[in-house]
Amino acid sequence: MQIAGLDLYLNHGILGVGSTEWLPRDLAFESAPVAAGASHLVVRVQAQTGPVKVRIFLESDVQDVAAGMCDFVTVFDGHLLLPDGRLVVGDVMGESRFVTSLIGDPGLRAVRVAVDDPHERAKAVAITIGTAITDE
Repeated sequence: MQIAGLDLYLNHGILGVGSTEWLPRDLAFESAPVAAGASHLVVRVQAQTGPVKVRIFLESDVQDVAAGMCDFVTVFDGHLLLPDGRLVVGDVMGESRFVTSLIGDPGLRAVRVAVDDPHERAKAVAITIGTAITDE
């Protein structure tokens, strides 16, 4: 189920995704289109030439949603820690940002990020968030 769709105008070519805590500065891209840590990830996107279209999905089965996006390439398929049950998407400087309402229980969640162009600068990003992972 899509829970958000937004157009973000960014001054920098990096989109931050993760918890409501400050984005860590030690995420290094090297040659990849994405870099990830425990609670955040950053994605290479276009900047200053037009909006970046971001869609956020909430699904219990992350695989099903991502499989339906045939024009997108998955650049991250892992887990993020969301300690307060919210997700932030925005400019690395914090000037343009979107915070979801409570998406469920706080904790570790399966996350998949897919983009329309993994080789250059993405103009569209799809983020799918799974249910919280418990130790039970």
